[in-house]
Amino acid sequence: MMSFGDRFRVTIFGSSHGPEVGAVVEGIPPGTPVDASEIQRDLDRRRPVGRRLATRRQEEDQLIVDAGVVSGRSDGGPFRAHVTNMDVRREPYDRARDTPRPGHADFPARVRYGPEADLSGGGIFSGRMTVGLVIAGAVAKGLLRARGIEVLAFTRSIGAVDTQVPEGDPLSSLRERSLANEVGSPDPEGAARMAEAIAQVRREGDSLGGVVEARADGLPVGLGEPFFDSVESSIAHLAFSIPAVKAIEFGAGFGASRMRGSEHNDPFIWVDGAVRTESNNSGGILGGLATGMPLVYRVAVKPTSSISRPQRTVNLAERSPATIQVAGRHDPCIVPRAVVVVEAVTAIALADLGLRGGFLP
Repeated sequence: MMSFGDRFRVTIFGSSHGPEVGAVVEGIPPGTPVDASEIQRDLDRRRPVGRRLATRRQEEDQLIVDAGVVSGRSDGGPFRAHVTNMDVRREPYDRARDTPRPGHADFPARVRYGPEADLSGGGIFSGRMTVGLVIAGAVAKGLLRARGIEVLAFTRSIGAVDTQVPEGDPLSSLRERSLANEVGSPDPEGAARMAEAIAQVRREGDSLGGVVEARADGLPVGLGEPFFDSVESSIAHLAFSIPAVKAIEFGAGFGASRMRGSEHNDPFIWVDGAVRTESNNSGGILGGLATGMPLVYRVAVKPTSSISRPQRTVNLAERSPATIQVAGRHDPCIVPRAVVVVEAVTAIALADLGLRGGFLP
């Protein structure tokens, strides 16, 4: 199932080492501005930055818009766009097709789809598939921005290196600071320590995970479609479609389990004639509906599964134990590149809910 959404429907296509990857977006209101340069900027954010911290696979990821736009505006039909896969090397994967890589989908995918499944580079289970999400997310962010809704994601932690980012910081300031370093963190000192941690683990042939935080300002009160399409469930559905995301929390998240009701409840107050809350432990959501407070959530990203250290596996053809040392080009930490993807899925979910609820034109 490669599609998501009701009114803002996104379908991704392609595979890691196939000819192309991209997205089809249905439901863009006719006349909506679609800025190809904004989409390209987000694609550039997803590309690896710096040979010290990222994969050596270098794709240009130049956006090609196939349909749905006339003179920079939606024509009301399906929007289709893609990028071409150029830097493809199948040989390392062909040599290891009978020895599933630990941490990857190779084994269950082979059982499900058979030995002829194209799992080169991870196939449809690869992080390469997030190109389509980024394309669709950039379109969604344009829709939301017209309604005064801004979405941002940034790196909160990598490995044991954590940062403290106050909730009151304006998104514009967080964005500027996050774009100023290669790990995507608004904390300059923390970003330097994160970069060194990634470089160190790469030298050791290993990998690191981390946490990405997303925020959204300007959400209209009541946005959401309970019961099963609440704000949390819509975002979580998409967030868990990102390869390597293993956990999610909204607001106080897992910390809420250690709080009392008197601590966790957010008291209502008047601010400039509008109802707000004194704290935001709910992450801007109550009963699956937006409260008007900033949306805040975080996802945990696991360490990159492909590492150069020898690992135990099995040989499916010979039905015997085996050892594998993963070849190819891989990120020692995918968290920095996941930031724009988390931002994209947040925007996709909010755009779909906004159109369904009549909050967007």
